[in-house]
Amino acid sequence: MKENAPDKKVLIVDDEPDTLELVKLVLEREGFRTLQASSGKDALAKIGTSRPDLVLLDIMMPDMDGWDVFRKMKEKEPKIPIAILSAKAQNIDKFLGLHVLKADDYITKPFGKNELIDRVRKLTGLRDRQVTKN
Repeated sequence: MKENAPDKKVLIVDDEPDTLELVKLVLEREGFRTLQASSGKDALAKIGTSRPDLVLLDIMMPDMDGWDVFRKMKEKEPKIPIAILSAKAQNIDKFLGLHVLKADDYITKPFGKNELIDRVRKLTGLRDRQVTKN
């Protein structure tokens, strides 16, 4: 049986409107509540007021890069998990995100819908989805 996520809130941070909308649609179909931020400054404002259960954070943004946003978020709210959601797929970026900054996950764009859902469920403390065969 599928465990719904009605009380789980995810903050999606990305400067690309198409990515924000895609991730929002995928997660809301699974029962997650979502908030969106299109800049680092907007994300920092929302994390303090909305207290999400998870942040999905892009790295390449125009006003403030994701690395700076990550550090400032962890200063404000150290217990909220942050997953990097980035097109930067080089090993050095993954190493920096996962081992230096201690991100909770690193999801490389493009990603599959099921991969995103499963990782978000895990990071928000939900069991994996139950896949039904038709």
